[in-house]
Amino acid sequence: MTVLVIDIGSSSVRAILFDDRARLLPDAVAARSHQFATQPPSAAYADADHLRRLTEACIDQVLEHPLAKSIEAVGLASFTGSLLGVDRRGVPSTPVYTYADTRSQPDVDLLGARINREDVHQRTGCIHHVSYFPARFHWLRRTDPARFQAVCRWMDFCTYLYTLWFGDAPCSYSMASWTGMLDRAALAWDQTWLEVLDISPALLPQLADYDQMQVGLKPEYARRWPALRRTPFCLAVGDGAAANVGSGSVDQTTIALTVGTTAALRVILPGEPPPVPPGLWSYRLDARHHVLGGATSEGGNIFRWARSVLTLPDDATIEAELARRPPDAHGLTFLPLLSGERSPGWAGAAAGAVSGLRLGTQALDILQAALEGVALRLALINDQLRLLASDDAALMAGGGALAASPAWAQMIASAINRPLHLLAEAEITARGAAILALCALGRCGLSSFPPAVAHVVRPVPEQTMALRRALKRQVALYQKLVTGQPLTEAI
Repeated sequence: MTVLVIDIGSSSVRAILFDDRARLLPDAVAARSHQFATQPPSAAYADADHLRRLTEACIDQVLEHPLAKSIEAVGLASFTGSLLGVDRRGVPSTPVYTYADTRSQPDVDLLGARINREDVHQRTGCIHHVSYFPARFHWLRRTDPARFQAVCRWMDFCTYLYTLWFGDAPCSYSMASWTGMLDRAALAWDQTWLEVLDISPALLPQLADYDQMQVGLKPEYARRWPALRRTPFCLAVGDGAAANVGSGSVDQTTIALTVGTTAALRVILPGEPPPVPPGLWSYRLDARHHVLGGATSEGGNIFRWARSVLTLPDDATIEAELARRPPDAHGLTFLPLLSGERSPGWAGAAAGAVSGLRLGTQALDILQAALEGVALRLALINDQLRLLASDDAALMAGGGALAASPAWAQMIASAINRPLHLLAEAEITARGAAILALCALGRCGLSSFPPAVAHVVRPVPEQTMALRRALKRQVALYQKLVTGQPLTEAI
């Protein structure tokens, strides 16, 4: 059998085929690139029909693969925090607003006076923040009341796709949990937020688990994709949750680390909703599993920034130099908040800083301090996750940034003080969605197909000690420049 996975990312859309053991099939990836619109300033949105056309074109292409005839299920993973409104005909009447759109920042403050932030955090799993729906709803009603009132239904982009392909469709618990408006215990839209925002639940999708499969394409799409006419489609899951499954991190014995443009640490826990540590979030994989962790606004983007502003040698020379240098020997303290802050402090207006510059400071000193700075931010998140994960939990690590720099991988392993298992698998997020689709068919469990590991990077005790000293300086710099208050008591 074959599984088709649709992977809708923030920079590309892909349709990918996997076999019945969640192995990527040869020559079975169709991809289209896209970008969010970013004007006016602070905006980040997409055109719903353009993104739909890209998605459908990828499906068209991958269905030409010889093994597409044996597709038995479709999985879907997507970037989270998308919101669009449709009119009475189901036609989009707004753009697809994304998690990265920060025009509703003033509304975070306006709503903050009307809520108990800690109650919101524990009830929904989400810190009251510009990334989530409450401030966005408030902003839309405040700035464009006519458009807001004209919306007949609000939904995420994936639910919009399914309404086109199948008719009315629910939103998964996974996707709903990333909105900041899911009561994570009741698995229902949060009643308190609905009352504060004066939004009827009838304006939002019904909720269901991801394995409530949609079957029976509407006639237009049945003619277009006859191989999928009666194929079950899983509801969408958040890309972070899928990445955990794809990386084999499905319980408290492992933590998923993703370092791409940004970075995240996540652990999956079963059972009742656990308390959410300060600075972290709790989303849903499904009705039985929670995804807890934190995400940073920094990752590989810090290296690209350094490459653009510093006079640096070629990549091979950089790698060799970083590998030979002792940690924290440059005398710098780097706060890598060039895109503001998410976890653990959630200071969206924070800015980056470097302290300790001298006439003898070199470009490679700054680069090393910047990369160590990212590793230290991840260490802060890991310190909070110690409340949830096993002390000896391994990091299952993926992302192009780590694969490109073994020296950086070593920094992170030593800063976090956990073994870092660099994965050999490609398409980790899509692989997770394939496993979830196989689970929905009853063919496997979450841990049935462990990922291939390229090699393990172990923390070096002397490096860990040096980087923990550097972390204390970084926290002190954060307190001085950002809040004047302790960031976390974890260290």
